[in-house]
Amino acid sequence: MEVKIGVQNVARELSIETDQTMEEVGAAVRKALADPQGMLTLTDNKGREIYVPSAVLAYVQVGESEVGRVGFGTVPVPR
Repeated sequence: MEVKIGVQNVARELSIETDQTMEEVGAAVRKALADPQGMLTLTDNKGREIYVPSAVLAYVQVGESEVGRVGFGTVPVPR
């Protein structure tokens, strides 16, 4: 799963790849938001833990990971 986390007052979002299911990530988000002093805790696919205080969460987007495409496109050459 690819998880994108928006943090209040931060221009860039956090983007992680995790082996957790969409249901597990959703449960972790709901648990963090239930407590004003809560902490969203996720584990990425390399085993690293990410902690984000629930008070600064702007949004969490969860979706399937996209497989990177490799290749070259064709561009018309002006004459």
